Amino acid sequence: VQLQASGGGLVQAGDSLRLSCAASGRSSSVGWFRQAPGKEREFVAAIGGTGDYTRYADSVAGRFTISRDNAKNTVYLQMNSLNREDTAVYYCAASPFLTGLTLQGRYNNWGQGTQVTVSS
Repeated sequence: VQLQASGGGLVQAGDSLRLSCAASGRSSSVGWFRQAPGKEREFVAAIGGTGDYTRYADSVAGRFTISRDNAKNTVYLQMNSLNREDTAVYYCAASPFLTGLTLQGRYNNWGQGTQVTVSS
């Protein structure tokens, strides 16, 4: 399964963006991670295969929403109330597991990143 992330861009603080992660086939769990300049890549959000399970990093909970459309093999990350600390390259990844989805090691398939830049 190949993953293609898209939807990044340059926005103002307080704006919204929706990222998409299109898969070439059916995927199980999917997670979003991000890497800011000079920082380690960190977990953002994850969703189980059916969409019933979701998990968020504390830094984005209440502002970001992860969802999926299995008919389109696409996972979305709706990002609201963006701030400068959200500036990063965002990656989506697929995992065959249903647990431990905050851990990068649980993912075996990564897409290329999409840049999100939030200006004040």
